[in-house]
Amino acid sequence: MDINWSLEEIYKSFDCKEFKDDIKSFDEIIENINKWVDNSVVDRENLLQKLEEYVKKFSEFEKLSNKLSMFTNLKLSVDTRDKTALKYSDILEKKLTYLVESSTKITRYISQIANLNDIIGKSELLKEHEFILKEIVEKSKYLLSDKEEKIIANMQNTGSNAWLKLKDNLISTLKVEIEENGQVKELPLTVVLNMAYDSDSSVRKKAYEAEIASYVKVEEGVASALNGIKGEVLSICDFRGYKSPLDMTLKDSRMDEETLNAMLEAMKENLPMFREYLKRKAKMLGHKNGLPFYDLYAPVCNAEMKFTYEEAAEFVEKNFRTFSDHLGDFAKKAIDNKWIDVMPREGKVGGAFCENLHFIGESRFLLNYGGNFGDVITLAHELGHGFHGECLNDETTLNSDYPMPIAETASTFCETIIKKAAIKNASKEEALAILETEICDCTQVIVDIYSRFLFEKSFFEARKESALSVEEIKNLMLDTQRKAYGDGLDPSFLHPYMWTWKPHYYYANSNYYNFPYAFGLLFAKGLYAEYLKNKTEFADEYEKLLSITGKNNIADVTQTIGIDIHDKEFWRNSLKIIEEDIEEFMKLSENKTF
Repeated sequence: MDINWSLEEIYKSFDCKEFKDDIKSFDEIIENINKWVDNSVVDRENLLQKLEEYVKKFSEFEKLSNKLSMFTNLKLSVDTRDKTALKYSDILEKKLTYLVESSTKITRYISQIANLNDIIGKSELLKEHEFILKEIVEKSKYLLSDKEEKIIANMQNTGSNAWLKLKDNLISTLKVEIEENGQVKELPLTVVLNMAYDSDSSVRKKAYEAEIASYVKVEEGVASALNGIKGEVLSICDFRGYKSPLDMTLKDSRMDEETLNAMLEAMKENLPMFREYLKRKAKMLGHKNGLPFYDLYAPVCNAEMKFTYEEAAEFVEKNFRTFSDHLGDFAKKAIDNKWIDVMPREGKVGGAFCENLHFIGESRFLLNYGGNFGDVITLAHELGHGFHGECLNDETTLNSDYPMPIAETASTFCETIIKKAAIKNASKEEALAILETEICDCTQVIVDIYSRFLFEKSFFEARKESALSVEEIKNLMLDTQRKAYGDGLDPSFLHPYMWTWKPHYYYANSNYYNFPYAFGLLFAKGLYAEYLKNKTEFADEYEKLLSITGKNNIADVTQTIGIDIHDKEFWRNSLKIIEEDIEEFMKLSENKTF
């Protein structure tokens, strides 16, 4: 079974004729759009024809832009030192700035069409893209002048984009010095992070201490990257007239503040139950003052929950089929056709992700597989993202781009399928281990995500005044961990450097990439409850819901399945499902030590 992905379906290489021809075509498309925009905005004639041309031309641009940039980014993700990929990343970022001025002009032009609804009603193509066109009108309120937009785009290439590359390089090449069998070895950070799941407590603690010590080598550079990116975001928000980066994120997410507050309030109400779980886990592992950070992912029983990648792939495909053959077939296709890059290695970025390649109807998945049950769940999670893309393959390019919060729904739903299936066939010890893994994951997505949300909000507030020092950033992280975890964690063993390797803090165009995970988990819990009520028809309804996520506000998407996300009771009910798991865990773990 192949464990490295194939990118040949996009391009054979940077030197191949197809890539070079597409780079040339990209220039021609941009030049063509620029000329067309200049000619179009001079008058208000032939508006229907112009709007149709807009959809066609920008669809063509998006397809080719995604193809070129995704190939480059996927190459960099498995080798951040790839000089050719780095070169083309810079080239493509610069080329994209050549369209900014025209894009701003045509957006402003569309936003000022008085009878937009009437024109849309006369064209099937425009009806299909009605949401996108009306969203342009809404977002135009925050547009700057054509020249200012171009300046910002150019400055980002030497600002946030450059800072992100520096951070990625520092973290992906960071070597952790750790003692193994009496010898000090240098291991990639991704390998050491996987040790947090080791069954040996001394290995977990040693890995944690070595990891924390290693960040001293890169902390100044990473802190500079974080300060640079967040400072840029604050400036852009101020220029555009957003109330805050959070305000900008919510608007980009097609989500309102009422929904966010309802969800966060329900999460905050339920923090005590997670703390009780953490204290029980600490007691099981022999700790008296709460759970030390290095034992967050520690196994709590002797069940051997190891999976080779081959076993994981077979397990995921088999159990996806209990939901639908379409989902199972998709998993098989991804695994068999070399869509997945599996193992950690030097130069490869940490974590896991899915990139949906709408232009060829495929996806690519990056893992850092460690052989634990948690890695099986990660495989299912990322395949869920890919299945979301699969459900959008019949949509147009412009209608296939969905916002952050809804992005975590399909992935979390797939996790739930796998965890439920694993428990069904497990021994008592294995069932306890799986249940604990589920609660542990939920704790990350509710409690840790809450701490990340608080951290980012606090960081933005402090960054308005000045750049933060490494010590200030570390203290901010510790403070927000204390607020979220409370007495569930041992205050002597927190993680002051969680801001360094978590990539989401460094996306200048996707701030607050934390609460979407909580949204995805809790919305998926609600969906799974609906599935249990009506298994025969739910799969089709679920796929339909995923297929419209690129052309609706989130509240409208959720209403299609009868869910009101403005209602705090919905979020409370989803959290009750987790509470039931915690109660079951407390019963099973009574007087149990490990």
